[in-house]
Amino acid sequence: MPQPLPHHSAQVFRAADLIVAAGVNLGDGLDAWDEACPGDVYRLGADSAPLGLVLAREGGATGAREGDGAHRMPVAPGSPIGRPGETVLLRRRFSLMTAEGDGVELLGLEHEAGDGTVMAYLLPLSPLAPGTGYTLLRIEENPEPARLSDLVCVSLGRGTRITLPDGRQRPIEDLVPGDPVLTRDHGPQPVRWIGRATLRAQGAFAPVVIPAGALGNAGDLIVSQHHRIFLYQRHRHPLLPTAEVLVQAKHLADGTRIFVRAGGFTDYFSLVFDRHEIVYAEGIPTESLLVNEATLAHLPEALAEEVRARFPGLNQNQHFGTEAGRQLLDALGRDRLLEPPRAR
Repeated sequence: MPQPLPHHSAQVFRAADLIVAAGVNLGDGLDAWDEACPGDVYRLGADSAPLGLVLAREGGATGAREGDGAHRMPVAPGSPIGRPGETVLLRRRFSLMTAEGDGVELLGLEHEAGDGTVMAYLLPLSPLAPGTGYTLLRIEENPEPARLSDLVCVSLGRGTRITLPDGRQRPIEDLVPGDPVLTRDHGPQPVRWIGRATLRAQGAFAPVVIPAGALGNAGDLIVSQHHRIFLYQRHRHPLLPTAEVLVQAKHLADGTRIFVRAGGFTDYFSLVFDRHEIVYAEGIPTESLLVNEATLAHLPEALAEEVRARFPGLNQNQHFGTEAGRQLLDALGRDRLLEPPRAR
């Protein structure tokens, strides 16, 4: 008997929560799609929070085309948004850019409730940081649900030493499923699966190198650009709503102490646990691979399919803290943030 296809689980924001902070449509949210103007600068509202949306697959893919060209996706059972069978339409793809040149893609979704109410949501294809300005570059109507060329890979490089429950460290390539690993929030946890991929170190797949000592790390820490590093702030800063700060490695790169290394190939390894965990890599707290469709959609196809095959239906909740982009790092003071004592 064929196994049911796993649902797509995504984290979305209300489109009205991404508001024009500078530009023609000052004060408007991105729910006003027809009036959206390239060049306007958007910011995520301070009180906005991600919401859960679960979509059902049909015939091996999600959804089908409507008569007006929009891609239709049915709401799946268990979705916090909507009821099973209600329709979500993929209406827009928005391309935006931060002041530092980091690109962000958003999918514009419309949820049609049973009572006829229509609500607009945004599905980020990489994390949105509160307080960061995003300049709208272009809008694509009724896009294909294709992968971005700038793929996301959340992985650690070969040789990265992972902390075990007894304090010993083991190279990530020597771990096997079932090995216990020390996690920040749940103590010793067995590794469920280890993903391995060798990728050309160009573009989004060029690794970030955090040399020994830069963050208190014992040895050089090599991570993918979108891998989030956990920085705990003992003394709260007015700009930080939480003591937990999560920073994508690419935002730490300053070209001197921490840098992107392009060229050749990189062996990447991803750790999967029963939950999304914070583990210790070269003594530095960092995230494990988050298993849900919102993140797997950005992995290399072969790696994503292997995770789906091994963990059908697994839908982990993301570890939340304050997402810090380049602007927030600069406002807080990089020297203050990037030299915490090494985690033990």
